[in-house]
Amino acid sequence: MVGTLHPSGIYNLAIFSNIVHIGADPALVGMVNRPRDAAPHTLSNIERSGCYTINHIHSNCIKQAHQTSAKYPDTVSEFDAVGLTPCFEAGILAPFVQESKVRYALNLREIIPITLNNTFFIIGEITDVFIDHPHEYVSEDGFIHLEKAGSITSLGVDGYYETKFIDRFPYAKP
Repeated sequence: MVGTLHPSGIYNLAIFSNIVHIGADPALVGMVNRPRDAAPHTLSNIERSGCYTINHIHSNCIKQAHQTSAKYPDTVSEFDAVGLTPCFEAGILAPFVQESKVRYALNLREIIPITLNNTFFIIGEITDVFIDHPHEYVSEDGFIHLEKAGSITSLGVDGYYETKFIDRFPYAKP
């Protein structure tokens, strides 16, 4: 779920199923935003503030997370509408989801229009990562075990899956 702040002070929250790792140095993450007419709040809030949060979905909030895809008016906070709790970290304007165990803050780096379907590819740089119980979910080398944290993945607009760790491999070289 992506958390943003509207200039009027309303906290926006929207589920995104198409978030992708772009690079590690700097730590870049991309996501596709629907056409502006279909989903204007997240994109315009990111454009105005330059910051946003990404919050993993867990089994304790999957139904509420799904409900954030509804088209609420910009005067309504999805946090209030679906019963999730906004929380904040020092120096970060955008809201996090308290019920999420894996949360990170991003600063906007680039927005690329995709003219084929009027969508937008939003690229952000991760500035901060917050993990509940890091001693349980994070390896000494910084690897986050999403299955231990209970992070859920999505497919399309209505499919949700649990994660299952299979293996780790060294960096591939010829």
